[in-house]
Amino acid sequence: MTVTSQPARNSSGTPDLAQLLRPVVRESSVSEVAKRLLDHLSAGDIKPGTRLPAERVLAESLGVARSSVRGALSALDVLGIIEIRPGSGSYVREGTSEFLPRAINWGLMLGQRRTQDLVEVRTHMEGVSARLAAERASDEDVARLEEHLRRMRDAGTDAAAFVDADIAFHLETANIARNSVLSDILHSIRALLQVWMERVSDLEGTVSGTLCEHDAVLDAIRAHDPDAANQAMAEHMRMANARLRASISSDDEREQP
Repeated sequence: MTVTSQPARNSSGTPDLAQLLRPVVRESSVSEVAKRLLDHLSAGDIKPGTRLPAERVLAESLGVARSSVRGALSALDVLGIIEIRPGSGSYVREGTSEFLPRAINWGLMLGQRRTQDLVEVRTHMEGVSARLAAERASDEDVARLEEHLRRMRDAGTDAAAFVDADIAFHLETANIARNSVLSDILHSIRALLQVWMERVSDLEGTVSGTLCEHDAVLDAIRAHDPDAANQAMAEHMRMANARLRASISSDDEREQP
Protein backbone atom coordinates (compact mmCIF):
# COMPACT_ATOMS: atom_id res chain seq x y z
CA MET A 1 0.00 0.00 0.00
CA THR A 2 1.30 3.44 -0.95
CA VAL A 3 1.32 5.94 1.86
CA THR A 4 0.91 9.56 0.82
CA SER A 5 2.59 12.02 3.16
CA GLN A 6 0.37 14.74 4.51
CA PRO A 7 1.50 18.35 4.91
CA ALA A 8 2.52 19.41 8.39
CA ARG A 9 -0.15 21.31 10.28
CA ASN A 10 0.23 24.10 12.79
CA SER A 11 -1.45 24.41 16.18
CA SER A 12 -4.72 25.59 14.60
CA GLY A 13 -4.95 22.44 12.49
CA THR A 14 -4.41 24.16 9.14
CA PRO A 15 -1.61 23.09 6.77
CA ASP A 16 1.75 24.82 7.21
CA LEU A 17 2.12 26.90 4.05
CA ALA A 18 5.91 26.83 4.22
CA GLN A 19 5.76 23.02 4.12
CA LEU A 20 3.25 23.00 1.24
CA LEU A 21 5.36 25.16 -1.04
CA ARG A 22 8.01 23.70 -3.30
CA PRO A 23 10.74 25.54 -5.19
CA VAL A 24 9.76 27.32 -8.39
CA VAL A 25 11.24 25.12 -11.11
CA ARG A 26 12.06 27.66 -13.78
CA GLU A 27 13.40 31.15 -13.45
CA SER A 28 11.36 33.00 -10.91
CA SER A 29 9.13 35.98 -11.52
CA VAL A 30 6.68 37.85 -9.38
CA SER A 31 3.71 36.35 -11.26
CA GLU A 32 4.98 32.78 -10.80
CA VAL A 33 5.41 33.24 -7.06
CA ALA A 34 2.00 34.91 -6.78
CA LYS A 35 0.41 32.06 -8.74
CA ARG A 36 1.96 29.47 -6.42
CA LEU A 37 0.64 31.28 -3.36
CA LEU A 38 -2.77 31.75 -4.94
CA ASP A 39 -3.04 28.04 -5.80
CA HIS A 40 -2.87 27.19 -2.11
CA LEU A 41 -5.13 30.03 -1.04
CA SER A 42 -7.84 29.20 -3.59
CA ALA A 43 -7.60 25.47 -2.76
CA GLY A 44 -8.60 26.29 0.82
CA ASP A 45 -5.32 25.14 2.34
CA ILE A 46 -5.08 28.43 4.21
CA LYS A 47 -8.09 29.98 5.92
CA PRO A 48 -9.06 33.67 5.96
CA GLY A 49 -7.31 35.50 8.77
CA THR A 50 -4.25 33.24 8.66
CA ARG A 51 -0.86 34.93 8.95
CA LEU A 52 1.46 33.94 6.11
CA PRO A 53 5.04 32.86 6.82
CA ALA A 54 7.69 35.57 6.82
CA GLU A 55 9.21 36.68 3.50
CA ARG A 56 12.45 34.89 4.36
CA VAL A 57 10.66 31.59 5.01
CA LEU A 58 8.59 31.86 1.81
CA ALA A 59 11.68 32.70 -0.23
CA GLU A 60 13.54 29.68 1.16
CA SER A 61 10.56 27.36 0.56
CA LEU A 62 10.15 28.53 -3.04
CA GLY A 63 13.87 28.80 -3.76
CA VAL A 64 13.59 32.40 -4.94
CA ALA A 65 14.88 35.81 -3.95
CA ARG A 66 13.05 37.70 -1.23
CA SER A 67 12.40 40.48 -3.75
CA SER A 68 10.25 38.11 -5.81
CA VAL A 69 8.24 37.15 -2.73
CA ARG A 70 7.89 40.80 -1.75
CA GLY A 71 6.61 41.70 -5.21
CA ALA A 72 4.14 38.80 -5.24
CA LEU A 73 2.78 39.74 -1.81
CA SER A 74 2.39 43.34 -2.93
CA ALA A 75 0.42 42.22 -5.99
CA LEU A 76 -1.89 40.04 -3.89
CA ASP A 77 -2.34 42.94 -1.49
CA VAL A 78 -3.40 45.23 -4.35
CA LEU A 79 -5.91 42.60 -5.50
CA GLY A 80 -7.33 42.52 -1.99
CA ILE A 81 -6.51 38.86 -1.43
CA ILE A 82 -4.09 39.46 1.45
CA GLU A 83 -3.49 42.36 3.81
CA ILE A 84 0.04 43.51 4.59
CA ARG A 85 0.23 44.90 8.11
CA PRO A 86 3.50 46.82 8.71
CA GLY A 87 5.38 45.35 11.61
CA SER A 88 3.03 42.38 11.88
CA GLY A 89 3.10 40.44 8.60
CA SER A 90 0.82 39.39 5.75
CA TYR A 91 -2.64 37.98 6.42
CA VAL A 92 -5.27 36.32 4.22
CA ARG A 93 -8.22 38.70 4.13
CA GLU A 94 -11.55 37.82 5.69
CA GLY A 95 -14.65 37.70 3.49
CA THR A 96 -14.44 34.57 1.37
CA SER A 97 -17.42 35.70 -0.74
CA GLU A 98 -15.21 38.40 -2.20
CA PHE A 99 -12.28 36.07 -2.81
CA LEU A 100 -13.56 34.15 -5.84
CA PRO A 101 -13.79 37.14 -8.22
CA ARG A 102 -10.29 38.24 -7.25
CA ALA A 103 -8.95 34.72 -7.67
CA ILE A 104 -10.57 34.43 -11.09
CA ASN A 105 -9.21 37.83 -12.13
CA TRP A 106 -5.69 36.84 -11.12
CA GLY A 107 -6.15 33.48 -12.81
CA LEU A 108 -7.19 35.16 -16.07
CA MET A 109 -4.07 37.29 -16.00
CA LEU A 110 -1.90 34.24 -15.43
CA GLY A 111 -3.79 31.93 -17.81
CA GLN A 112 -4.54 29.36 -15.13
CA ARG A 113 -5.92 26.10 -16.48
CA ARG A 114 -8.78 26.04 -13.98
CA THR A 115 -10.03 29.38 -15.23
CA GLN A 116 -9.82 28.24 -18.84
CA ASP A 117 -11.88 25.21 -17.88
CA LEU A 118 -14.53 27.54 -16.45
CA VAL A 119 -14.55 29.51 -19.70
CA GLU A 120 -15.03 26.31 -21.69
CA VAL A 121 -17.90 25.15 -19.48
CA ARG A 122 -19.57 28.53 -19.72
CA THR A 123 -19.40 28.43 -23.52
CA HIS A 124 -21.27 25.13 -23.71
CA MET A 125 -23.78 25.96 -20.97
CA GLU A 126 -24.71 29.28 -22.57
CA GLY A 127 -25.51 27.54 -25.86
CA VAL A 128 -27.81 25.05 -24.14
CA SER A 129 -29.41 27.90 -22.19
CA ALA A 130 -30.19 29.89 -25.34
CA ARG A 131 -31.59 26.83 -27.13
CA LEU A 132 -33.95 25.97 -24.27
CA ALA A 133 -34.95 29.61 -23.83
CA ALA A 134 -35.97 29.78 -27.49
CA GLU A 135 -38.17 26.74 -27.00
CA ARG A 136 -39.79 27.90 -23.76
CA ALA A 137 -39.86 31.71 -23.70
CA SER A 138 -43.17 33.45 -23.10
CA ASP A 139 -43.95 36.99 -24.26
CA GLU A 140 -43.21 38.20 -20.72
CA ASP A 141 -39.82 36.43 -20.77
CA VAL A 142 -38.91 38.10 -24.07
CA ALA A 143 -39.95 41.46 -22.65
CA ARG A 144 -37.52 41.05 -19.74
CA LEU A 145 -34.68 40.21 -22.13
CA GLU A 146 -35.55 43.28 -24.17
CA GLU A 147 -35.38 45.39 -21.04
CA HIS A 148 -31.90 44.09 -20.17
CA LEU A 149 -30.73 44.83 -23.70
CA ARG A 150 -32.24 48.32 -23.49
CA ARG A 151 -30.30 48.91 -20.27
CA MET A 152 -27.11 47.83 -22.03
CA ARG A 153 -27.74 50.36 -24.81
CA ASP A 154 -28.63 53.12 -22.36
CA ALA A 155 -25.50 52.56 -20.25
CA GLY A 156 -23.45 54.80 -22.53
CA THR A 157 -19.99 55.25 -21.02
CA ASP A 158 -21.03 53.74 -17.69
CA ALA A 159 -19.07 50.49 -17.89
CA ALA A 160 -20.43 49.15 -14.59
CA ALA A 161 -24.04 49.63 -15.71
CA PHE A 162 -23.29 47.95 -19.03
CA VAL A 163 -21.68 44.96 -17.32
CA ASP A 164 -24.57 44.61 -14.86
CA ALA A 165 -27.15 44.61 -17.66
CA ASP A 166 -25.05 42.18 -19.72
CA ILE A 167 -24.84 39.71 -16.82
CA ALA A 168 -28.58 40.14 -16.18
CA PHE A 169 -29.30 39.24 -19.83
CA HIS A 170 -27.37 35.98 -19.54
CA LEU A 171 -28.83 35.00 -16.18
CA GLU A 172 -32.33 35.85 -17.43
CA THR A 173 -31.76 33.57 -20.42
CA ALA A 174 -30.83 30.79 -18.00
CA ASN A 175 -33.98 31.42 -15.98
CA ILE A 176 -36.15 31.32 -19.13
CA ALA A 177 -34.62 27.95 -20.02
CA ARG A 178 -36.53 26.60 -17.01
CA ASN A 179 -33.90 24.01 -16.17
CA SER A 180 -32.96 24.32 -12.51
CA VAL A 181 -29.62 22.51 -12.83
CA LEU A 182 -28.51 24.62 -15.79
CA SER A 183 -29.66 27.82 -14.08
CA ASP A 184 -27.82 26.92 -10.87
CA ILE A 185 -24.59 26.24 -12.78
CA LEU A 186 -24.68 29.56 -14.65
CA HIS A 187 -25.62 31.48 -11.51
CA SER A 188 -22.76 29.80 -9.63
CA ILE A 189 -20.20 31.18 -12.09
CA ARG A 190 -21.58 34.70 -11.92
CA ALA A 191 -18.21 35.80 -10.51
CA LEU A 192 -16.57 34.59 -13.71
CA LEU A 193 -19.04 36.55 -15.83
CA GLN A 194 -18.42 39.67 -13.74
CA VAL A 195 -14.64 39.51 -14.03
CA TRP A 196 -14.73 38.44 -17.69
CA MET A 197 -16.92 41.35 -18.77
CA GLU A 198 -15.15 43.93 -16.62
CA ARG A 199 -11.83 42.95 -18.19
CA VAL A 200 -13.00 43.38 -21.78
CA SER A 201 -15.39 46.32 -21.34
CA ASP A 202 -12.76 48.92 -22.23
CA LEU A 203 -11.51 47.17 -25.38
CA GLU A 204 -12.34 48.99 -28.61
CA GLY A 205 -15.41 47.51 -30.25
CA THR A 206 -16.56 45.59 -27.19
CA VAL A 207 -19.77 47.55 -26.62
CA SER A 208 -20.92 47.65 -30.24
CA GLY A 209 -19.95 44.04 -30.85
CA THR A 210 -21.58 42.79 -27.67
CA LEU A 211 -24.82 44.65 -28.42
CA CYS A 212 -24.98 43.24 -31.94
CA GLU A 213 -24.36 39.70 -30.66
CA HIS A 214 -27.02 40.01 -27.96
CA ASP A 215 -29.46 41.34 -30.55
CA ALA A 216 -28.98 38.16 -32.58
CA VAL A 217 -29.57 35.95 -29.53
CA LEU A 218 -32.70 37.90 -28.58
CA ASP A 219 -34.08 37.77 -32.12
CA ALA A 220 -33.70 33.98 -32.20
CA ILE A 221 -35.35 33.54 -28.80
CA ARG A 222 -38.18 35.87 -29.79
CA ALA A 223 -38.69 33.81 -32.98
CA HIS A 224 -38.64 30.55 -30.94
CA ASP A 225 -35.85 29.21 -33.16
CA PRO A 226 -33.65 26.94 -30.98
CA ASP A 227 -31.03 26.28 -33.67
CA ALA A 228 -30.63 29.96 -34.45
CA ALA A 229 -30.45 30.79 -30.73
CA ASN A 230 -27.75 28.21 -30.16
CA GLN A 231 -25.81 29.45 -33.20
CA ALA A 232 -26.13 33.12 -32.17
CA MET A 233 -24.97 32.35 -28.63
CA ALA A 234 -22.08 30.24 -29.96
CA GLU A 235 -20.97 33.19 -32.10
CA HIS A 236 -21.27 35.53 -29.12
CA MET A 237 -19.15 33.17 -27.00
CA ARG A 238 -16.58 32.90 -29.79
CA MET A 239 -16.25 36.67 -30.00
CA ALA A 240 -16.31 37.07 -26.21
CA ASN A 241 -13.48 34.54 -25.93
CA ALA A 242 -11.52 36.46 -28.56
CA ARG A 243 -12.00 39.70 -26.63
CA LEU A 244 -10.88 38.00 -23.41
CA ARG A 245 -7.71 36.70 -25.10
CA ALA A 246 -7.05 40.18 -26.48
CA SER A 247 -7.38 41.63 -23.00
CA ILE A 248 -4.92 39.09 -21.56
CA SER A 249 -2.47 39.71 -24.44
CA SER A 250 -2.73 43.44 -23.82
CA ASP A 251 -1.81 42.92 -20.15
CA ASP A 252 1.17 40.76 -21.15
CA GLU A 253 2.44 43.42 -23.54
CA ARG A 254 2.21 46.12 -20.89
CA GLU A 255 4.28 43.97 -18.53
CA GLN A 256 7.12 43.64 -21.05
CA PRO A 257 10.19 45.75 -20.14
